[in-house]
Amino acid sequence: MDLVSIQEIKQQAGPVFQAFRFRAQLERSVTRTTKTGNPYYETSFADAEGSLLLRVWNNTPMFATCAQLRAGQFYEVTGEFGLGGDGRSVDGREWTVRALDDAETAGVLAGSAVLRMKQDQDYAFLTQTAAAISDPRLRALCLAFFDQFGKRMRRTAAARSYHHARRGGLVEHVAQMTRTAIQICIAYPLLNRDLLVAGVLFHDVGKLWENAYQENGFEMPYSELSELLGHITLGTEIVNRLWRSLADDPAHVAWADLDPPSDRVRLHLLHLIVSHHGELQFGSPVVPKTPEAQALHYIDNLDAKMEMFDHGYQVAPELGRNVYDRVRPLTGNLVAPLPKFAVETFAPSASSIVAETDGAEFIPEEPMLEELGDPQAGDVEPQGNADPF
Repeated sequence: MDLVSIQEIKQQAGPVFQAFRFRAQLERSVTRTTKTGNPYYETSFADAEGSLLLRVWNNTPMFATCAQLRAGQFYEVTGEFGLGGDGRSVDGREWTVRALDDAETAGVLAGSAVLRMKQDQDYAFLTQTAAAISDPRLRALCLAFFDQFGKRMRRTAAARSYHHARRGGLVEHVAQMTRTAIQICIAYPLLNRDLLVAGVLFHDVGKLWENAYQENGFEMPYSELSELLGHITLGTEIVNRLWRSLADDPAHVAWADLDPPSDRVRLHLLHLIVSHHGELQFGSPVVPKTPEAQALHYIDNLDAKMEMFDHGYQVAPELGRNVYDRVRPLTGNLVAPLPKFAVETFAPSASSIVAETDGAEFIPEEPMLEELGDPQAGDVEPQGNADPF
């Protein structure tokens, strides 16, 4: 039986229970009591892409097993899983566990082969892009960051929930934002590409102390430091410390003669960090006041929203044909995206259109009401000239 991720189990689980095998860390296993006084266990497993809560009743074979489980340990779970009575949660029955060795544990921490490959490629892209920055100050700053904090970044999430909320999610978020930033700089030459690329890298750097997973687990602990300061304040602190350590290095004495002045470059980079939430009520101490700051805010918001849609289509219950339940913080139910037009399936040439119309101008007919169909069932009946919308 092939290994699957927790997310794959959630996607594939149906009313008919199926056999699955997955590896994960046990987050907790606690005893609860039903309204009738019967004990049961709540066990929560987590891997690199999600978590799974299983309730184990006292009349099942797994009840005695749960007493032996230890939070923080890594296990392989094999059993039958399917949808619970609510039609949304996942239940398990007749499952067994096996403790993992160190090599197997390392594989779980690294994530599935697909996720691991994606994050490896994203991280390589970020370091290569940083090395290609023209401004020597911003280039040195970015590369120094990867040298000192790259390993920590690779186990940091972009958020606790909502988007890229997984181990290494910050790498994915920043890499996709960087790709977008590069393309936007082509469309808008006004933008300073070096500054914007550096701003993308550092805009959420404070989350390395706010959303970092434990080195050997999937717990994201809270800390007094991040609670009292927040990732924006922490980000400015990190950039200032890195900048000063590099500026004091005799190897960078030439920075004093560069134009624009180094202090102004640092100031503009800090502005990108403190303004990237876009509005005061969303946590930014100042609003964006430069083209790069405004672009960074929109790029950040765009990538977060696209991730929410992508994840939502995978986990949201289907309410109707092409309609899925709302995924917070998006503001409405999800609707399946329109498939891309397959050019190879229908690509008439201009000459064929002219031939079919005997040389007359081709004007496509408006769709008839009957062609719209009923979203609930069958075709609609014509209602005179009523507007279907």
